[in-house]
Amino acid sequence: MKTSALQVERAAYQPKLPKALQGAVKVQEGAPTQSVDDQEEIQKLFPHTYGMPLVEFVPGEHTESKRLNVGVILSGGQAPGGHNVISGLFDAVKKLNPENQLYGFLMGPGGLVEHHYVEITKDFLDPYRNTGGFDMIGSGRTKLEKEEQFEKGLEILKKLDIKALVIIGGDDSNTNACVLAEYYAAKEYGIQVIGCPKTIDGDLKNEQIETSFGFDTATKTYAELIGNIERDCNSARKYWHFIKVMGRSASHIALECALQTQPNICLISEEIQEKDQTLNEIVENIASVVAHRAHEGNNFGVVVIPEGLIEFIPAIGRLIGELNDLLAAHGADYKDLDKDAQRKYILEHLSEANRSTFETLPEDVARQLSLDRDPHGNVQVSLIETEKLLSNMVAAKLEQWKKEKKYDGKFSPLHHFFGYEGRCAAPSNFDADYCYALGTSAVQLIANGKTGYMAIVKNTTSCTDEWKAGGVPITMMMNMERRNGEMKPVIRKALVDLNGKPFKTLVEHREEWAKKTCYIYPGPIQYWGPSKVCDQTTKTLSLERE
Repeated sequence: MKTSALQVERAAYQPKLPKALQGAVKVQEGAPTQSVDDQEEIQKLFPHTYGMPLVEFVPGEHTESKRLNVGVILSGGQAPGGHNVISGLFDAVKKLNPENQLYGFLMGPGGLVEHHYVEITKDFLDPYRNTGGFDMIGSGRTKLEKEEQFEKGLEILKKLDIKALVIIGGDDSNTNACVLAEYYAAKEYGIQVIGCPKTIDGDLKNEQIETSFGFDTATKTYAELIGNIERDCNSARKYWHFIKVMGRSASHIALECALQTQPNICLISEEIQEKDQTLNEIVENIASVVAHRAHEGNNFGVVVIPEGLIEFIPAIGRLIGELNDLLAAHGADYKDLDKDAQRKYILEHLSEANRSTFETLPEDVARQLSLDRDPHGNVQVSLIETEKLLSNMVAAKLEQWKKEKKYDGKFSPLHHFFGYEGRCAAPSNFDADYCYALGTSAVQLIANGKTGYMAIVKNTTSCTDEWKAGGVPITMMMNMERRNGEMKPVIRKALVDLNGKPFKTLVEHREEWAKKTCYIYPGPIQYWGPSKVCDQTTKTLSLERE
C-alpha cells in the first residue's frame, strides 16, 4: 500500500490512554440500570441483557493472561478513527495474551453472515494506524436482525474460536449489536457482543457517551472548508453560498461548524421543529437577512443547512410519517407503477392535510419522500438538494419584494454539500486517542465477561490521563420507536439541546453574525504545534462540559 509523507509521520504517533487503561485494570460496577423509556417493553425484549450495571475501569494490581480470540465489524457509514479502534483492540488483545487473535469481518455485518474475514496481524495493521477511512476491512449496512443471520454468524465464530464480537457503528448498528448479544446470551452460546459509538453526525451521545467518534475530525474538516468558502466569499463579495452539511437526524454538525466559522445564517432543524416553522417562514427569514445585507452594500453571505432539515419542518415531518406507514403497508402496490400513476395513488391514500403538503412540493422532492429509502427505512435526505430548494425559493421571494420596491440588491447563489469530504479524513489527535481508548476499553469489557455493553470514555475535555473508561449497557439507551410501520427497540438519538450552552451561544450571536461579516477561518486540522491548537476539542463538547 502506497503511503503519503503525512501518513508515514502519523503512523509514528502513539495514541495516549487514560491512566486506568495504561496498566493492570480492575472493574468497578455501579448500580443496576434501566432503559431511558418504555422500561417494561425493553426488559421483555432483552431479559438477559437488561438492568446490568454501569462499569468503570480503575487501575488494578495485575493483569490476568486470558486466552481469547476476538472478531470486529465496521458497520454503517465511515467515520474518522475507526482504524484506531481496531488498533486499540489489537494491542489490548495481544497484551492479554500474545497468542490471542483478532479477526476482521469484511465489508460490514454481511462479512459475518457470509463468512468473509481476514486475520488482523501486526504487519497487516501497522500501515493503518492513525489513518482515516474504513478501508482496512471495509464497511457495510447489512442489518443483523434475523435468527438465520445469527446462526450463520455463529458457525464462523465457532470455527475461528472467537469468544467475542465487537461491532463498531452508530445507533442502528449498536441496536443490532444488542439484539445479537441478547440472542447469544439466551441460547447460552458463550459469545460476547460489545459495541463502540461511531457516527460523525454526533447524535449517538447521552450522559454516558460524551461524543461519538469521528465527530471531532469531521466537523474540523467541514469547518476548514466552510472557512475557505467564507474567505472566498468575503474576497469576491458577490455570491451567497448555501452549504449543506451532513446530519440526517440531528443538527450537531451544522451547529458545531457554525460555532467554529460564524456564518451569516445557520439553520437548526430542532429549533425549526420546536417553533413549528413552515418552509415559507424559513425562506422569508433567509430572504430578510439577504435583503438587510444588500441594503448595507453586502450582496454576499454564507448559509449553513443541516442535511435532515426537510424532515424537521413539522408539516413535512407529519407527511413523512404517513408516507412511511403507506410505504410499509402498500409500497408493493405502487412501486412499479409509472411516475404519474404513483403520484395519483399516493395522493388518493393520504389524509387531507398531508395531501396538501405533498402537492406543494417539487416533483423530485415529493418522489424522494415517498419512495426512496435507505436499508434502515429512512428517507435518503442527502439526495434531496435542500440547499438548491431553499435558494430557489429565496430568489423567488426576493424577486417578489423587488417588484414591491422592498428590495434592490443582487442575489447570486452558489451551492455546496459537504458529506463524503469529512467521513474518511485522517483522525485528529482527539479522535486518534479517543478511538484507541475505546478499542482498549472494549477488550477490557470482554476480558471481564461483559456482553451487551458499549465501550465508553468520559471526562474527555480533561487531559487523556484523566479520561475515565468503562462500559454502558446498550439497553440503558433504548426506547421503542416506530420503524417501517411497526414499533421496534432502538437507541434513542440525541438531538440538539435547545436549552444547552452550544445552541444558546449560537442564538446569542445570531443577529450579529447575520448583519455583520464575522467570519472565522479555522484552517486545517493541526497535528503538530502548540497543544492549545492541536489538541483542542470541539466547541460543542467544551461548552457542554463547562
